[in-house]
Amino acid sequence: MYLKKVDGPRSVTLPDGTIMTRADLPGENTRRWVASRKAAVLRAVAYGLISRADALTRYSLSEEEFAEWEAAVDNHGEAALKVTTIQRYRQP
Repeated sequence: MYLKKVDGPRSVTLPDGTIMTRADLPGENTRRWVASRKAAVLRAVAYGLISRADALTRYSLSEEEFAEWEAAVDNHGEAALKVTTIQRYRQP
C-alpha cells in the first residue's frame, strides 16, 4: 500500500475520543461552506492536523473569514457557524 507523503500528522485524536483524519476534511474545491465543513476545518487547525496557512491556501479563504469563524465558535459554539443563525450572534 502506498501512502502519500504529507507534512504533519495523518490523524489526530479529539478531546471527545474520536479520531479525525485528513479524509474527514472537505475537498479542496469546496465553495459551499455549510457549518459542518467549517467546523471540520476549524477542528483540524486547532488540533494540529493541518496548519492555518495550509487551510487558508487549500480552501482559498481569507485571514479575516477564518478569524470570523474562530471568533464565532469561541463566543457562541459551533451553532454560530450556520448562515441562517449568524445574524443572531453579530454585534449591531
